[in-house]
Amino acid sequence: MTGPGPVVGGLDGCPAGWVLVTVPAAGPLRGVPEVTVSEVTVSEVTVIADLGPVLAALESGRMVAAAIDIPIGLPSRGPRACDTEARRLIGPRRSSVFPAPVRSVLGARTYGEATDLSRRASGRGVSKQLFNILPKVREVDELQSRQLQDRLFEMHPELSFTVLAGAPMRSNKRTADGRAERVAALRAALGDVDHLMAGPPPAGAKRDDVLDAMVGAWTARRYLAGTHLALGGGEVDERGLRMEILA
Repeated sequence: MTGPGPVVGGLDGCPAGWVLVTVPAAGPLRGVPEVTVSEVTVSEVTVIADLGPVLAALESGRMVAAAIDIPIGLPSRGPRACDTEARRLIGPRRSSVFPAPVRSVLGARTYGEATDLSRRASGRGVSKQLFNILPKVREVDELQSRQLQDRLFEMHPELSFTVLAGAPMRSNKRTADGRAERVAALRAALGDVDHLMAGPPPAGAKRDDVLDAMVGAWTARRYLAGTHLALGGGEVDERGLRMEILA
């Protein structure tokens, strides 16, 4: 997180931990006339093993907001209104939004245990994909608080890309066409990002992880400007955390 001024961040899970993309907090949100400050560029793309550096940056004020692609605010029974609404808005990409786990599942250590706990609470099992990210859901839930959620909040990349481009992405992000489509959308919002996608991604990450973290940083800028979309209708979980997705 280099640079002279405060930054905002976007975070996406990756095999080595988290991809973190930072952009200056003082810069324009292109397409939003009421925000009139200087040029936006991506400051840094890094891979971090855990969220410690992000918490430190948020506490120091070096980072003023961060959007993370992970469920925050977990239902006792489910489903969350924000997940249902996000699936509706992103249309053809709806399968990328899977229901957040019920809170009791956080204690599971095996897929069978997670499925049993989920079925008891909600009548549904959990997907293997959701079980695989359960350690990251647990990591964020353990550090999250009602106060911190004002600075570290949930986003969903496909929802943010839909808002950014004005329509759902046509192609899967893991295809060449899908990457090109997302780079074009990001270029309009964050300037020249092509060079960041031209070479190999940072060790421990994939190209689509970087794209998702970039649109997370854009989402954090929208939040900072007060121009963001919030899905969820004010639902809170048993810890008082908001069950919402921002874009």
